[in-house]
Amino acid sequence: MGLAALMLIDVQQGFDDPCWGVRNNPQAEENIARLLVHWRASRQAVIHIRHESRDPSSPLRCAPGIAFKPEARPAGGETIFTKHVNSAFIGTGLEQHLRSHDVTQLVIAGLTTDHCVSTTARMAGNLGFEVILVSDATATFNRRGTDGLEIPADDIHRIHLASLNDEFCRVLTTADVLIELAVSLKKDRSASADPAIHQ
Repeated sequence: MGLAALMLIDVQQGFDDPCWGVRNNPQAEENIARLLVHWRASRQAVIHIRHESRDPSSPLRCAPGIAFKPEARPAGGETIFTKHVNSAFIGTGLEQHLRSHDVTQLVIAGLTTDHCVSTTARMAGNLGFEVILVSDATATFNRRGTDGLEIPADDIHRIHLASLNDEFCRVLTTADVLIELAVSLKKDRSASADPAIHQ
């Protein structure tokens, strides 16, 4: 059976710029930090995705905007991939890295729900990875519709999660993911301690 990796997408300081507008789920970074603590304690893989925009006016173009937020700052030895488009699989060595390290499950969190998180989750699912998207560890911003009306971030967030769930991934809360992690680790420890497994 393959391994599970926590993948954090674009948790960068540039998303604090007011140009993005009104954001939902202010607890996303707190939940990301919780996931990181447990993932590191379990010694499972953590992968950080950083976006470097090619748009000269983007807050994600250069420092300080491209820097990781404190809650998601990589620790020594954790893998970092830099992308320039929405999907973390395009123009990076991400897929090859996952295959070579026997990673079959991705637990995805980060920014933003409807752009880079959604695009990466969809592609991961199409590539055959088992994907869990953490609903309260991602967020997005209000957007203006083609009719000129503003669409609330919460509505965009919920609709995209609903569209992804059971089609490209499973959508779970941070609490549910941590329960699954604890159960998985307990099973692994029990299997390691069972002499019959090694006969």
